[in-house]
This record gives sequence, C-alpha cells and structure tokens, in this order.
Amino acid sequence: MRIAIVSPNRDAYSETFIRAHIAGLKDVALVLTDGHLPHRDATGKLLLPGSMAARIARRMSQRTVEQELRSRIARRLHAERVDVLLAEYGPTGEALLEPALREGIPLVVHFHGIDAYHEDLLKKHRNYERLFAHAAAVVVVSRDMERQLLQLGCPPARLHYNCYGIDVDRFRTGNPAVAEPRFLSVGRFVDKKAPHQAILAFHAAWLREPSIRLTMVGDGPLFGSCVHLVRSLGLSEVVEFAGVLKPEDVAARMRIVRGFVQHSATSVKGDREGTPLAVLEAMASGLPVVATRHGGIPDVVQHGVTGLLSQELDILGMADHLVHLAQDAAATARMGEAAAQLVRERHTLRRSLDSLTDILRAARG
Repeated sequence: MRIAIVSPNRDAYSETFIRAHIAGLKDVALVLTDGHLPHRDATGKLLLPGSMAARIARRMSQRTVEQELRSRIARRLHAERVDVLLAEYGPTGEALLEPALREGIPLVVHFHGIDAYHEDLLKKHRNYERLFAHAAAVVVVSRDMERQLLQLGCPPARLHYNCYGIDVDRFRTGNPAVAEPRFLSVGRFVDKKAPHQAILAFHAAWLREPSIRLTMVGDGPLFGSCVHLVRSLGLSEVVEFAGVLKPEDVAARMRIVRGFVQHSATSVKGDREGTPLAVLEAMASGLPVVATRHGGIPDVVQHGVTGLLSQELDILGMADHLVHLAQDAAATARMGEAAAQLVRERHTLRRSLDSLTDILRAARG
C-alpha cells in the first residue's frame, strides 16, 4: 500500500499527531504540504513552477492557479502510484476531492478539532456535504467529534473513531505524591484551551492553599493577556510562564510536578478540542489530570480514577480539585498510577498507527 499524506501546515510545533503519521505509517510514498490545497512537497519544492514562462503559459491557457495545482497534484499522485490519500483536516479533504476522484484514489479524511466544530469553517464548507458523499473513510479522535460529524451528515459506515496515541517510551513516571504541589499546563494559548480559566481556577485554589504553584508551557494569541491576568491577581511569584519547550523538556517537567491541569472550553465560535495529546502525555508520566468535561478528555480521563473533571467554566469546581490533589498524597498516587497504566494499555502510538493503517487498507479495498 502506497500512501500519500497531505498536511496544510509546515513545521507547526503543536501538530505532533501529524508528524507521527508521516514518520510512523509504513509505505508513505508522498507528502504534500503548505495549504489545504498544497503548494509544496516534503522537500519544500513548489508543485507549480514559479518562472515567468510558466506564469505566461498558465495565463494563456486561462486556467486558475487552483486548477493548475489540482492538475499537478493529480499527475503527482499518478506518478507515485499512490493507492490511498490521507488528508489531514476536513478542508484539506475538500481541496483534494477533485484530484482523488480524477485518479480514482480513495480519500481518507482525518479530522482533528477546529475543522469539525468551528462555525465559520462549517459554513464555508457547507457542513462538508460533498466531502461526506465521496470520501472513502472519515477519521475522528473523540466520541464527541464522532457525534458532531454524524449530526453534520457523515454516513455512519464511513466514520471511524481512532484516538491519538503517544510514544510512551518517551515518558518516565515520576512520583507526584511526593513532588512539591506544583501543577503543569501545556498547550497553545488559544480560546478553546482557555488558559485564562486555568489561571482563575488556580488563583481560587491558591487563596485556600498558598503552597501551590503553576507552570504554563506554550505560546499563542492569549499569552500576553494571561501574563497580565497573572500580574493583576498578584500571582507573578507563583505562576511561571516557561514558553515553548522541546518535547524532552516537557517530559522532564512532567516527572517533577504534582498534577496536570487543562481547562478546555468551547469557544464563542464553537471551536472545540479533539483529544489533547498533552493530557495523554501527562497520564503516561503518572500524573493525575485536572481538566474539564470537554471534547475527547472524558474519553481518556475517568473522574476519580485517573483524574478529576469539572464542567467547562466551573472555576470553583476546578479549584476544589487542585486543592484536593495538593492536600491528598494518597489520592494523587492512586490516580497517577491508574493514569499511567491506562495510557500504556490503550493509547500507545503504535496502537493508534496500526488502527489508522487498518482504516487506510480497508478504504483502498
């Protein structure tokens, strides 16, 4: 089986799951990137020649850049003898429909989060009506996303749930029960990850348990606002902003903290998480997870067993959970051990890749 993967974003630090597909799936024959309708191959080479002669020829043929790109992509798929095309994100699948249909190549579309929920995207792509009619398979990473796409009209027989997996060998379990009461947050500073809500919950917990600390890893459009919020709440000495860290540095941080915190919430435009990889990584590190009942989080975090869950925007509820873990070493140890065991049994990268491979093979027929 010769696989082509199309990913719109080059070098996106947060898209660990797509890098895992490119590196971990066997028989990847072609990778295209740079836009939902890709402009480059994996080497960075443009799919359309940028010379003056090429532009003049295109103008004379009265073909648009998009039409010429689709034609070039179809020819490239044919030249590489591609058996199945994996499109990362729904809009990528829509953009690749024509080349896939032209070459008779089954199209598998992998949804990840924003593409399944954001109101503007759904309106622009008309709830993916054409995509659902022609795609050989559609992959989702959470049960909530599965329900969402069913409501949008995806045929149940073509819909496949396959949660992300992680390389568990990269994460050694620490001993959170004896670690200082420091909590760790890892993720982009964007609305659906609601870092400001995590800060507010931490503040409410800190007022009751002044020994607790918080480290926030990541960057994004809400970073500056979160720094200002921390200062205005008088938390500058107890909240650390670590910026974007290398994966090995994140793993090292996870081994020396009490727990992991993430207050994911639905954005005003309906955007939601899939299943956050950082949650799985924290669990693999033996950390109890303090989070919200949002997206795919309840699929992997069982309340009272592997972590503690509150409703979205329930600041005081999350604060209660932070205080509980800060004060109860036995509960911290019990939930951390259960979290590590669950990830190693159900959410390894190899298991996720094997499941995706089965979906691709079935689509190929």
